[in-house]
Amino acid sequence: MVTFITSLLLLILGYVLYGAFVDRVFGADSKRQTPCYASQDGVDYIPMPTWKVFLIQFLNIAGTGPIFGAIQGILFGPSAYFWIVLGCIFGGAVHDYMSGMISIRKNGASLPEIVGDELGTVARFALRVMSLVLMVLVGAVFVTTPADILDGMMVDQGFLWSKYFWVVIIIIYYILATLLPVDKLIGKIYPVFGVALLVMAVGLGYGIFVYDGTMPEITEAFSNHHPTSTMPIFPGLFITIACGAVSGFHATQSPMMARCMKNEKYGRPIFYGAMITEGLVALIWAAAAIKFADSLNVAGDTPYEKLLAAMVNPETGKPSPAVLVNAICSSWLGKVGAVLALLGVVAAPITSGDTAFRSARLIAADFMHYKQNKIYKRIVLSLPIFVVSIVLMFVNFDILWRYFAWFNQSLSVFTLWAVTVWMTKRCAAESRNLYTVLIPLVPALWMTMVCTTYILIAPEGFQLNHTLSYTLGGLVVLGILICYIMWAKKLYRK
Repeated sequence: MVTFITSLLLLILGYVLYGAFVDRVFGADSKRQTPCYASQDGVDYIPMPTWKVFLIQFLNIAGTGPIFGAIQGILFGPSAYFWIVLGCIFGGAVHDYMSGMISIRKNGASLPEIVGDELGTVARFALRVMSLVLMVLVGAVFVTTPADILDGMMVDQGFLWSKYFWVVIIIIYYILATLLPVDKLIGKIYPVFGVALLVMAVGLGYGIFVYDGTMPEITEAFSNHHPTSTMPIFPGLFITIACGAVSGFHATQSPMMARCMKNEKYGRPIFYGAMITEGLVALIWAAAAIKFADSLNVAGDTPYEKLLAAMVNPETGKPSPAVLVNAICSSWLGKVGAVLALLGVVAAPITSGDTAFRSARLIAADFMHYKQNKIYKRIVLSLPIFVVSIVLMFVNFDILWRYFAWFNQSLSVFTLWAVTVWMTKRCAAESRNLYTVLIPLVPALWMTMVCTTYILIAPEGFQLNHTLSYTLGGLVVLGILICYIMWAKKLYRK
């Protein structure tokens, strides 16, 4: 319990202290006109209340990520607490804040355009492809996943209430959320869902203190406790827990709210704050999962073995975090918890899917320089995206989806390096001390090592032994760092 409480306090202090430092280094300017006024179009560029922008941003980046990822991540042991706290404060929150604020400075530009401006034409093209692929994958999966869950909850009545019925309903909602002005649908329902997710987290936080079960402490953090995974803690844990620590997906979402934020001074609570909030949610779910599982009379000698057993879906025989989410909420929070569990496993993925499709439209519009002020223009761009997604729903995702986590974290690598280059250019132009570049540089190097090492070790990657993978990963990071230092020195000589 000491480790859990300390982690909560560190996350809050991270926002108060390091968040303020990052905001000051960036130089948020309350007098600068933001894109929602400079390019107001009544569709994507719309001034919105700050509290609403925060809740939309929080739900945009959260979804099921800080729930499912944290539950799977705690299987590695209390090292998950380390990653959530340090990754969130020094990595994820910096990643989200900087990408969002740079987007504001670039008139709400989407991620591929930000990366392309800093890393060049090849990177721009790569990020356009990677971002669109990621958005389509997220959208497609988050149609079928909640549809499967809803189908399992309903009495069989033919097509009515079946999986295909829910697929149709969800797709119709996605189309509306993608095409309508951001304040008409997303701006109305997201704050409600965002508050519900926060209420659920607070309720579980209370449950952690009052219900039975033991919790591991930080002294157990330096060994791998996962009952079945052959992947070592590094890099396995750092890929498993993305939302709640560092997630490349977030930078594709931040430009949506960069186009709605009224003043740059709100960047810290909206971008940095939403990520810290997500970290708190992930921390609570990780702790609640391991404590709840330890209190159960299920197979297993350790809390981690019990947790894995508690996640098994009796119908499929495979582990599913959704099973545990429902069990914890129903047990600790009663009838209200059952409703919140439904929200967590159904509404949360839907709210990730709709903004994924909307982001895909905005990314395509940006690189095609195709204005979105008219409904027919939005339909022209959205139709191919939805057609591809519907086709993908009939494809077996098992192999493709195994690459998703690595693909997602690779996006964060591009984003963090783009931020590093952007800050280096600004420091050179203003003759600033280069030490502030360490803010994005350190997490950029870390995530480069994580992603490189993972693809070398992973079963879906090159399957190399651990020592060789770490060596090659280290050489890649060292090579990139040397290239960056040489480029920065050349820039400062000009």
